[in-house]
Amino acid sequence: MASSMDTATFFSKGTSEQYKFVLSLYTDAVRLKAELKKVKKPEELIKLDKWYQNELPKVLKSRGKDRHLNHEELVQAMKWKLARGKFYPQLSYLIKVNTPKAVMSETKKAFRKLPNLESAITALTNLKGVGTTMASALLAAACPEEAPFMADECLMAIPDFEGIDYTTKEYLNFVQHIKTVVDRLNKETDPPSSEEDAWTPHKVELALWSHYIISVNKPELLEEAPKNGNSHHTAANGISKTDESISDDSTQDTSSKDSPAPTGIIVSPEDSLLEAPTEDSMEANTGNEESSSQDLPEEAKEESQPAAGAPAPEPIVAEKEPEPAAEEPKQVQPDEPEKKKEETTTTTTETAAEKEAAIDEQPAVKRPKVDGGED
Repeated sequence: MASSMDTATFFSKGTSEQYKFVLSLYTDAVRLKAELKKVKKPEELIKLDKWYQNELPKVLKSRGKDRHLNHEELVQAMKWKLARGKFYPQLSYLIKVNTPKAVMSETKKAFRKLPNLESAITALTNLKGVGTTMASALLAAACPEEAPFMADECLMAIPDFEGIDYTTKEYLNFVQHIKTVVDRLNKETDPPSSEEDAWTPHKVELALWSHYIISVNKPELLEEAPKNGNSHHTAANGISKTDESISDDSTQDTSSKDSPAPTGIIVSPEDSLLEAPTEDSMEANTGNEESSSQDLPEEAKEESQPAAGAPAPEPIVAEKEPEPAAEEPKQVQPDEPEKKKEETTTTTTETAAEKEAAIDEQPAVKRPKVDGGED
């Protein structure tokens, strides 16, 4: 199966003919989206999408300078948005809280501020349940030549966006990226054969969304895309992205086996679209580092780990050196004075005893007689 270019490459390098082909697959993409969401009635999303893409713009245009939305149209537009994108039950409730008068007043005020998208969004967000994304959906229906719908899939396909931030600033940045593609495509078809053939921000957004959905869920639908693109994008490995998209099966099989993709280059729709260029990649890198230690040969593991049943080596703490000899006198020194005292006392006692014995051994001295005294 021939490989198609990933959506990020399609966004920045796709030709006008390639965009037209992908845009023609929009209905298929909507059906795939309905099946992906596993809704009970896929036809309901298809019906809502036809109303939003075809009927609502005509109704708004017919109202001329006084164009606005009524309460029922606003609720229906929210129903379409939740069916096509992420579903938030609370938004279905909040959007109904708005009064018909408030809906008409705020939408009329917003549409009058066009083509100033920032001011128009500010007015629309005065309605309950209407944020930047919902406001962009209303503006895309009222003024498709100026405003694209801020779909998550489109944001994820643009390389410069590292994450999804539902703010007015982020939307205006998104619009600039889309308009860059609009200018490029219109230059290729300059002058367009008719006004309907001219590229608008909303058309580019629809083509980008379709490419994302199809490339992830049914990429074989993109195999018949035109191969006559003149845009060449040289990757880090020197391979042209355009060359990759127009090569046959055998060429791509060889290149995928012999020349691994360099780090940081998106080579498949699923890799580029399902993973964001931030921490995942960091988590993925961390996982690679951890797995490298698990891929060691068995011999290396045996050397690094003790065999089962073998006695555990004595811990280093157990191998203590004997206490230095200098500490031994410290334990004996306090007893030496006591021994000297005992020896001195013993010597003194023995000397005194010897003296007493010597006195006892001396003969008695006779006293001289005194005249007139008793014997």
